[in-house]
Amino acid sequence: MSELRRALLAWYRRHKRDLPWRRTRDPYAIWLSEMMLQQTRVETVIPYYARFLERFPTVGALASADIDDVTQLWSGLGYYSRARSLHAAALQIVREHEGALPSEVEELRELPGVGRYTAGAIASIAFDRPAPIVDGNVARVLARVLDLRGDVTTPPVQKRLWEEAEALARGPTPGDLNQALMELGALVCTPRAPKCLVCPVREMCRGLAAGDPESLPVKAKKAAPRRIEAACAVITRGTKLLAVRRPPEGLLGGLWDLPGGELAKGEPARDAIERALKEKLGLESSGLAALGAVKHQFTHHTLALHVFRAEAKPGRIARREYDAHRWVTRDAFARLGLSTVARKAFALDASAASARAARRSRAEIEQ
Repeated sequence: MSELRRALLAWYRRHKRDLPWRRTRDPYAIWLSEMMLQQTRVETVIPYYARFLERFPTVGALASADIDDVTQLWSGLGYYSRARSLHAAALQIVREHEGALPSEVEELRELPGVGRYTAGAIASIAFDRPAPIVDGNVARVLARVLDLRGDVTTPPVQKRLWEEAEALARGPTPGDLNQALMELGALVCTPRAPKCLVCPVREMCRGLAAGDPESLPVKAKKAAPRRIEAACAVITRGTKLLAVRRPPEGLLGGLWDLPGGELAKGEPARDAIERALKEKLGLESSGLAALGAVKHQFTHHTLALHVFRAEAKPGRIARREYDAHRWVTRDAFARLGLSTVARKAFALDASAASARAARRSRAEIEQ
C-alpha cells in the first residue's frame, strides 16, 4: 500500500490537470464541484462551476437564494435533483452548522444529496481527513491493480473496494491521494485502451500481469434504455406563452417546462397533447399545429417528444400535477430554469416562428 501510495502521489503532482476547484481549499467550493461532477464530464462542469460561484459565492448566499434562481443557473447541466439537494443542504448548514460545512464524514452524510463518495471527497480534499472514496474511476483502477474478477456492482466486491480505498487513504495528503486515483482513472487507466505503458503503477498491476486489464472491471450488462413517447405544446395567449413547473419529486423535478405528457399505448401524439392539456390544466386549445419532434437520452430511457403549438381558449387554468404555472413572454420563458429537452422543444418552436415570419415578409414584398 505504501509503495502504491507513493507512486500515485508522485505521478499526480507531476501530471494533474489544472482545474478550478483544485486551486482552492474552500470547503463550499469543493462541495459544489463534487456535486456538479457527479455523472458529468469535467469540460461540461467548468463554466457552470464558475457561474455558480460568481452568483452564489458562499453557503449563506446559496441558502438565501430562491430555488427557481438555483435551478435556472443549473439549467442544462442535468441530474437536476443535485441542484435541489444543494439548496436544501445549504439551508441545513446555515441552520445547524452556522454556515460552515462540517468536516467529518458522518456529519457530511447527513446533508441532502451527500452520499458516501461525496462525503469522503469533501472530508479528504477540504479537511485532510483520511476518508476513502470509490467512484467509477477508482473502482476501475483498484479492480485492475488488484485483479478483482468479481462484479464490481455486487456488495462483496464493493466492500473490498472500499476497504482497499480506506487503506490507501490512511497516509499523508489523503485528498491528493484520492484525487490521484480519480485522475489516473480519467487520464490513463481508461475504460477502453488503457495507457498501461505510461501508468505509474504498472509494475504492481495484477490485471496487467494477467494480460487482460481492459477486461476489468467486471460489470453486469445494463438493460437497454426504455423508449418513451410524449407530447408537449407551446400554448400561447396573445403575446405570452404558458410555462408550467414540475413538482419537486421525480424526473426533472422543480424545473419549468412546456405542458404535456406521455402517450398511452397506440395513442396518436395529437390526441395525447389534447388529453394532457385537459387533464392537467383544464385547458382547451385551438389551431393545434405539429412542429416536429425532438429526441433526448436520459440515463435509463430514450425520449421521443412530439412538439405542438396552439392558442389557448378563454378560461382559467385548473392546475393538476404541476407545481405552478405562469404566462410569460418568450424571452422570460428562455430565462427560466428549463431542462435540456424543454430547451430543445422551445428551440423547435422558435425555428418554426422564424420560418413563419420569413414567409410573411416574402408575401408582403411580393404584394
